[in-house]
Amino acid sequence: MIERKKSNILIVDDEKANVVELTNILNTDYKVSAVIDSREAVETAEETMPDIILLDVVMPEMSGYDVIIALKSSEKTKGIPVIFITGLDSDEDEERGLTLGAMDYISKPFHAPIVKIRIRNQIRMLEQFRMIERLSMLDQLTELPNRRSLEAQLNMEWRKALREQKPISILMIDIDKFKNYNDEFGHQQGDAALVAVAGMFRTVLKRPGDFAARWGGEEFIALLPNTNAEGALEVAEQMRSFVENMEIPCQDGRITKITLSVGVNTQTPEHQDVVSEFIRYADEALYEAKRKGRNQVCLFTPVNSQSETQTSDS
Repeated sequence: MIERKKSNILIVDDEKANVVELTNILNTDYKVSAVIDSREAVETAEETMPDIILLDVVMPEMSGYDVIIALKSSEKTKGIPVIFITGLDSDEDEERGLTLGAMDYISKPFHAPIVKIRIRNQIRMLEQFRMIERLSMLDQLTELPNRRSLEAQLNMEWRKALREQKPISILMIDIDKFKNYNDEFGHQQGDAALVAVAGMFRTVLKRPGDFAARWGGEEFIALLPNTNAEGALEVAEQMRSFVENMEIPCQDGRITKITLSVGVNTQTPEHQDVVSEFIRYADEALYEAKRKGRNQVCLFTPVNSQSETQTSDS
């Protein structure tokens, strides 16, 4: 039986007795850590990224209201649910906390069953939200990340490459004459081909940072951080060769084959560069590969981006 991973709870309270009591209530079911200096709360939250923060309202230096404002202003911590722990009981205090973004209140003195229920309810809502978020980032057919997910990953890796001045490579990948394949074998078999290509990425891409997504239709994109043109071309050729040698069976027993065309673009980003052009150059290289006869890999160069006639049929 696989043990379920415990959620992380961060307690922010200057009263050590409160920290000890809450820890005793929660540490059987959760991983609990604490900060007693409210000024350290945001930094600790950014470092540890807890699932939930229990935040005291009345503290010296920074009140809980000040802390939650800082948490919600941070790009990293703004999504972490905050539950206020307080002895204040006026409607105005509760309204203020909820307006600032608190998800719930736990009153002092603590009643262990109530504390556990309120935490459990927030964890359940958090898990449901994360499930919805994961599904919204996946292509349902291939179970690869979808275009939305790719754009988020690409923007993150682009900023990192710009900051560290390291090369980043992108591969635009298209199944050759996929419309003809669908017309001959049917859309269900076309789906099988798309799933087979998705499986190829899981075999060929071995580094943790490499990322593949379905871009749309029969197009896929692979993102290779910290990879120069030579390395990207090698990976692209592995993909092309792998798919060329695949056999995709039909339900009636026939064996089908497909091929890929791949466009490669590598850049070490400068501040004036933009992500949209980074993608467009890979797309231009892809169509150069198609123009040259398909089932091959082409690297973007300024020469093949000029006024050559390009075909867009698949």
